Amino acid sequence: MRKEILTLAFARAVFAEFLSTLIFVFIGLGSALKWPSALPSILQISLAFGLAIGTLVQAFGPVSGAHINPAVTIAFLVGNQISFLRALLYVLAQLVGAIAGAGILYGVTPANTRGNLAINALNNNTTPGQALVVEMILTFQLAACIFASTDSRRS
Repeated sequence: MRKEILTLAFARAVFAEFLSTLIFVFIGLGSALKWPSALPSILQISLAFGLAIGTLVQAFGPVSGAHINPAVTIAFLVGNQISFLRALLYVLAQLVGAIAGAGILYGVTPANTRGNLAINALNNNTTPGQALVVEMILTFQLAACIFASTDSRRS
C-alpha cells in the first residue's frame, strides 16, 4: 500500500478526482444559477449535470475511475474495489475539488446572480431526518448502478 502512493499513476488518479469534481461542481451549480434574464428549467439543469458527468467519466474514468463523489468512493472502499489509502486521498481530493469549483463559480458570477449559489435547501415541510433517508436511498441507488455497470463479470 505504501508503494502505491509513490507512483505517478496514483498522483494522476488523485489529481483526476480533484479536477473532475471541480469541473462537475462548477458546471452543475453554474447550470442552476438564477440569472435575472432567464431562470433555468429543470430540464436544462438535468441535462447539464447528466452531460457533465457523462463527459467527465469518459475523460477521467481510465485515469482514476472517475468517482467524482465521496459516497461513490466510500462504496468502492466498502466493496473492496480500492484501498483505504486511495479512498482517503480520493475523498480529500473530491472535497477540495468541490470547494474549488464552487469558489471559482462564486468568483466569476456577478453578485446579483449568486444568490445561494444554487445550493439545495430543504423544503419547509421536510425534516432533516426525512432528507437523510431520501439521500441514503438515492446514494444507494447511485452506487448500485455504478457497481452494476462496472462489474466485469456482467456480459
